[in-house]
Amino acid sequence: MAKYRETLPQLSNELFLTDGGIETTLIFHEGLDLPYFAAFDLLKHAAGQAALRKYFRTYAEIAQRYSVGFILESATWRASADWGAKLGYSIDTLAAANRQAIALLSEIRDDFESKRAPMVISGCIGPRDDGYSPANFMNETEAQDYHRMQAQAFHDADADMVTAITMTYPEEAIGIVRAGQGAGMPVAISFTVETDGKLPNGQALGDAIAKVDGVTGNAPVYYMINCAHPNHFANVLDTGGAWRSRIHGLRANASTKSHKELDEATSLDAGDPIDLAKRYRECQTSLSHLNVFGGCCGTDHRHIEAICRAILS
Repeated sequence: MAKYRETLPQLSNELFLTDGGIETTLIFHEGLDLPYFAAFDLLKHAAGQAALRKYFRTYAEIAQRYSVGFILESATWRASADWGAKLGYSIDTLAAANRQAIALLSEIRDDFESKRAPMVISGCIGPRDDGYSPANFMNETEAQDYHRMQAQAFHDADADMVTAITMTYPEEAIGIVRAGQGAGMPVAISFTVETDGKLPNGQALGDAIAKVDGVTGNAPVYYMINCAHPNHFANVLDTGGAWRSRIHGLRANASTKSHKELDEATSLDAGDPIDLAKRYRECQTSLSHLNVFGGCCGTDHRHIEAICRAILS
């Protein structure tokens, strides 16, 4: 049975870490090939499974060392039907890969969890289209139908929750919330923003959160911001608004570059871990419930440990 599905411990406002930029770490630091940024494809062979275990163990050790909570986020950002088809997966083999990803995280939790370092297992769902610049947009019903398979696979594998990462418009987020509800899973929503602090569809972050909450009756357990540098959204957080109390987590990019610049980059911009950690700490002044801290593109265990130390200081 899922351990925390009914009472997610991060809702207590205690400090919880999560991992960094899994795809950029595996590609640029480990030298692995990830077609379409699909980390889940590593699960199909022993060497890939070992690489994923090494990756997650590195972060679990940090949480254990500092006696803080940790959210194990599955390597399934690309493990949905359209992306899976590009890699030769059928719906059945794709569902099996999603379940396998959760099973791997269960092993990590068994090895590292303690009373002082509770570990939540989250099934990660990514966008159907491009996470930076989507060309096609679904309505809420289409999104629910498309993402149903992953939500159900996570339920069947005993994950504690679902987290939708790098959402670019609210209708897809609403569909994922409903897919999660249908599978009996709590859902967190993480939006990405451009350098102007707005979603890729041009919508204000606060308006997107308000729309999802309004349509779903505040169903998401919380919201996050990911795949953007704090420089891109800090000014938005200072504008006020009750929607800010719904944000519990940040998974920022290491780089201050735009999504277009990152897409065209041939080398990794890891930024400055200490400076990034300082900016996370500053975000706490605007976000009263901010307590889940991880990273996105370009970040690795160095950034997450620096953030942990800054928040604990």
